[in-house]
Amino acid sequence: MIRRPRVRIEGLPIIGVLLVLVAVFMIAAPQVFLGYRIYMSFLATVPPQLILALGLTLVIASGEIDLSFPSVIAFSGFLFAWAFKTYELTWLALLLALAGGALIGWVNGILVAVIGIPSIIATLATQFFWGGITTVLTGGLSYAIRTIDDFALHTVLVGRIGVVPVQALWATAVAVALWFVLNRHRFGEHLLFIGDNVNVARVVGVSVGREKIKLFTLMGVLGAFAAVLLTAENKNFFNTQGSGFLLTVMAAVFIGGTSIFGGKATIVGSYIGAYIIGMIEAGLVATGMQGFWVRAVVGLVFLAAVIFHLTMEDSTRMRALLKFTFGRPTPKLREIPDDNRNRPEQLQNQDQTRRYLPRVD
Repeated sequence: MIRRPRVRIEGLPIIGVLLVLVAVFMIAAPQVFLGYRIYMSFLATVPPQLILALGLTLVIASGEIDLSFPSVIAFSGFLFAWAFKTYELTWLALLLALAGGALIGWVNGILVAVIGIPSIIATLATQFFWGGITTVLTGGLSYAIRTIDDFALHTVLVGRIGVVPVQALWATAVAVALWFVLNRHRFGEHLLFIGDNVNVARVVGVSVGREKIKLFTLMGVLGAFAAVLLTAENKNFFNTQGSGFLLTVMAAVFIGGTSIFGGKATIVGSYIGAYIIGMIEAGLVATGMQGFWVRAVVGLVFLAAVIFHLTMEDSTRMRALLKFTFGRPTPKLREIPDDNRNRPEQLQNQDQTRRYLPRVD
């Protein structure tokens, strides 16, 4: 009898977690979660973090990390707001912001791929550097761009189609494009090769340095695009915008199932994970829970989602978890009598590894 291969749906465990979370909030706060407005609010506020999570998924897939994207949000957001407020530029302001993000990403790529600085150190340093540059340029002030909704750029990027925020459609388009890049394009294949084993990647002809520079540059552009969406939606630039995104974006990626060791990533998982993180805070407030519980609940959902994902993807982990939970006696060890004292020393040394064996009762 020929067994048909099981159809595997990418991100299925994390989709299940999202549905369970929505059901819980519908029961706990029906007056909020049984209406459509709360979901439209998620579609308006989550996309900037979602786009960052999608880009970070590719970075982590290659075995690297990028901690500089909060400063990309600040720096590119400043460039966009400054160009619009000072010169009333719209599309050129968008291009300027994207160029600023690309510059930061390219610098990160050079530091990591050419100079050889570990990515966690390089991007942590550039986070402080570009954040400081933004503070110097702005003088710590914010920029109000209230008139931006009179221009077509605002409608195209963060307008509404009916009640659906356009930025959610942009974020979904980015997710679809990056899914094809990761799963159907040579660039994505190279990233997974590098994340799995960089030496093997070099052997098969992958230009590791070039691919990493391209990767970090792409991450910078995505961060800049997220900054433009955030600034245009709020109609304000704040010097500290993006400062709280670091942990939530990373949590979205790892909740989705991307391996911290590289070589394995899921765009669908990061997409759903971002909405889970964005939903928790609003859901807790709607249920009447005090705000200081938010981090604790996020941590619990984080652990639950990761454990559920791992056990669903690998049945051996489930069996190991069941054995640990219900307990199983460990085989006792007994010492085999050493009766080879009169044998040559070389043979005695060879038998030292056999002195302890499991007892068979």
